[in-house]
Amino acid sequence: MNPEIVFALLLFLLPLYFLLTRRSSKRLPPGSLGLPIIGQTLSFLNAMRKNTAEKWLQNRTRKYGPVSKMNLFGTPTVFLQGQAANKFIYTCDGDTLSSQQPLSVKRICGERNILELSGLEHRRVRGALVSFLKPEVLKQNVGMMDERIRKHFEMHWHGKQKVMAMPLMKTLTFNLMSSLIMGIEQGSKRDVPAKLFQQLMEGLISVPINLPFTRFNRSLQASEKIREIVMDIIREKRVALDHQNASPQQDLITSLLSLRNDHNSVALSDEEIVDNAIIIMIGGHDTSSILLAFLIRLLAKDPSVYAGVVQEQEEIAKNKASNELLTWDDLGRMKYTWRVAMESLRMNPPVFFSFRKVLKDFNYEGYLIPKGWQVMWAACMTHMDGSIFPNPSDFDPKHFERQSSIPPYSFMGFGGGPRICPGYEFARLETLITVHYLVNMFTWKLCCPEISFSRDPMPTFKDGLEIEIEPKILGEII
Repeated sequence: MNPEIVFALLLFLLPLYFLLTRRSSKRLPPGSLGLPIIGQTLSFLNAMRKNTAEKWLQNRTRKYGPVSKMNLFGTPTVFLQGQAANKFIYTCDGDTLSSQQPLSVKRICGERNILELSGLEHRRVRGALVSFLKPEVLKQNVGMMDERIRKHFEMHWHGKQKVMAMPLMKTLTFNLMSSLIMGIEQGSKRDVPAKLFQQLMEGLISVPINLPFTRFNRSLQASEKIREIVMDIIREKRVALDHQNASPQQDLITSLLSLRNDHNSVALSDEEIVDNAIIIMIGGHDTSSILLAFLIRLLAKDPSVYAGVVQEQEEIAKNKASNELLTWDDLGRMKYTWRVAMESLRMNPPVFFSFRKVLKDFNYEGYLIPKGWQVMWAACMTHMDGSIFPNPSDFDPKHFERQSSIPPYSFMGFGGGPRICPGYEFARLETLITVHYLVNMFTWKLCCPEISFSRDPMPTFKDGLEIEIEPKILGEII
């Protein structure tokens, strides 16, 4: 072909090519934004309460693919799912995506909590939290947790024929978190925030319309009262530190007040301490109690898993003197129990979805994601991917025998990458110590074997997970 003709064709085709590719790169993801403000919010919340949220999102994926648009909680939203999406979101730079929870979470928990931060701010606050929640510090709290968990069973379980397991697990985890985070011990001072936190949780994920008698309004009121309580605690602990009447590592708030940056000024503001104390309380109290409730149900329904856990825990108990506290090394030997807990998290994740705010236009899989929108992803949908977890619908602790074989960003029970949960080690200690005393002190069965649960926003059992319990002879001598 004549070179001049080729050159002319190129001059004609290149602009056309760039025009077409530019247009294709600016395609919005498929899907509908629905009605203004409401969008798909009510439909999604209804699916959560019926425990069909995963099916709701799977239907979207079948209809639109792994990238689609909708309107949730008053904001245009792009839904992503899959291992690649998990990795992209957890490793994306802070100039493109910033942390963002639903507006209701932001209003109730505060703008300076770790879930709302990204980039340098996220690393600064995370570093402060990890300085207290790291294993070296938590080792010193194993004995404290052991004593409080034993006391919980003595007060609320012994002498009873039936108990509501889920509310009691919430009581246990709230008491542990109150001691560890705020340094509040047993008594009326703890009872008030316990009721307020329950009220706060009821409207945490809701349509953010602040009208009287709405869930959102009641949660906002509870949040304001909790903030006043935490600010009073901050003032008390600051005075105790000034008079050298407190140890910097005795609880999280005291630890955060003690931290200094390179210029010897405070590492975190009082507002940041309040916001993050609340979000850590929610994470450590609510998600841990849900994990423990599901373990109680699982061990009642699966004799083989129950036998494996009991064998491991009885072996540890036999090597302890009467009333001897568990140690960090004892917890390290509870490998099968922790695999069971991880498998329970895989199949029943407390947190089903998360959000990020889009700071600038970017392209993902050929679609334009506009600035000002939010990205939502259900990280745990990879938990039911058969290519990652064989026979994903079957409960099998062997899924976690070799965790190195699980691809990164596939198991998201504690987040991933730079945003992995800073309270991971605390959750592990809390779970293992509780299960140790539970299986050594009691046998139990479900009052309603087919009991179901709903998400509102966290999983909740309709009857509180009522169980019949009997004391074990071994439990009287450990």
